[in-house]
Amino acid sequence: MELFAHAPFHLEATVRLLQRRPTNRIDVWEDGTYLRVLEVDGTHWLCRLQDLGSLDAPRLKLSVTPSAPATVRAELERLLGRMLGFSEPSDFGFPGEAEKSLHPLGVALRGARPPRFPSLFEAFCRIVPYQQLSLDAGGKVAGRLAAAFGHALPLDTGPIWAFPTPASVASAEATRFAGIGLSRTKIATLTEIANQIAQGTLSEPALEGLPTPSALRTLDALPGIGPWSAALVLLRGLGRMDVFPPGDVGALRGLGELLGATTSIESLLERLGDRRGYLYFYALGAQLLKRGLIHPAPT
Repeated sequence: MELFAHAPFHLEATVRLLQRRPTNRIDVWEDGTYLRVLEVDGTHWLCRLQDLGSLDAPRLKLSVTPSAPATVRAELERLLGRMLGFSEPSDFGFPGEAEKSLHPLGVALRGARPPRFPSLFEAFCRIVPYQQLSLDAGGKVAGRLAAAFGHALPLDTGPIWAFPTPASVASAEATRFAGIGLSRTKIATLTEIANQIAQGTLSEPALEGLPTPSALRTLDALPGIGPWSAALVLLRGLGRMDVFPPGDVGALRGLGELLGATTSIESLLERLGDRRGYLYFYALGAQLLKRGLIHPAPT
């Protein structure tokens, strides 16, 4: 099954920005292939996505196991399109145009897309564990959460986890959280959010219908969700590029290294306006490039 992607499209960079760390067993990148288990119609489907073309002439091939009917394939394509943005034109060079010191990074990330989590619940579950933790530590906690409540599919390189449903977390007894590494406050936050999503009192369509300031206030009012978490839910969960997570130590440190002492991050955020969220992904992308996890786009 071939999927369309606007050129340029940098599959590796987009997946790595979604994945954040290679130890992530929810979003897996192996040998040029993106592996992800998604649940549709009560069945778990293993998706394998490759680019058999090039960055400037992408040719995406999707393989699904087990064999899926047309309706399921269409839904999987929709979910992957949401997550990886291959149906949207890339404008990852925008911040580089606004700030010369970011231009080389924009060139290296050419064709990348700002990724999104496939559901609102997954966005919360892959943001709350990171509160006041490093990316490495938060990733381990999020992985253990998926392992405790999700569905595992075995691969030769280790299990890959389908993300748990809100209902599975909402109804869980406290003992199910033992050993995951979540504080009592974070457990209470995720349980309450799972309940609200399962009952329909908190929904993605309702948030999407709100302007960004109102959506931020709605999320900030949830237990255990402050301005940083609310902004990341909108950015990484709903694709709102007009937000930047306030006080994000890692992103601000990375941007400071990229921009140098002569550029004010605050003024740059203000100049970028409804594209300020790209700076978060620029900081993350720079880190992943430095670690050799993203190959720079060919010039």
